[in-house]
Amino acid sequence: MAYNIELLDEILAKYQGKNGSLIPLLQETQNTLGYLSRETMQYLADKMKIPPAEIFGVATFYSMFRLKPQGKHLIRVCKGTACHVSDADGIKKAVMDALQLSEEENTTADMQFTVMEVACLGCCSLSPVIMIDGRTYGKLTPGAIPAVLKQYEIEDTL
Repeated sequence: MAYNIELLDEILAKYQGKNGSLIPLLQETQNTLGYLSRETMQYLADKMKIPPAEIFGVATFYSMFRLKPQGKHLIRVCKGTACHVSDADGIKKAVMDALQLSEEENTTADMQFTVMEVACLGCCSLSPVIMIDGRTYGKLTPGAIPAVLKQYEIEDTL
């Protein structure tokens, strides 16, 4: 079971019967559990007496919601225009290769890293750019990626 019923019931108690409460409910649920599993969404739908498709529709429409567990470190790869023309694809490939992730995967098996593409990080003058846990790395080359990632592996062992 991917959810804690007692925790979900506590969260639900805050929002049940309030109009427009689905997004805040899903946000708090995700903040508490880390992501929104199908089981969790089904439980919320049953308790709120709304179609599961409504919850799933909201959860998949807004990019802030995650339907799978996320790694300890979140790597955002900028795919904005400035980054795109500065080899964002090469940067993403270097990240994926360094983490030994296939194109179908976005989280490492050890749950240390999750890779996601974003439309723009707003750091165009530093392109190409990635952001890891809020830290920005710019003017990257594919060859620089292993050293950047190594910092996080070292931090995790301290």
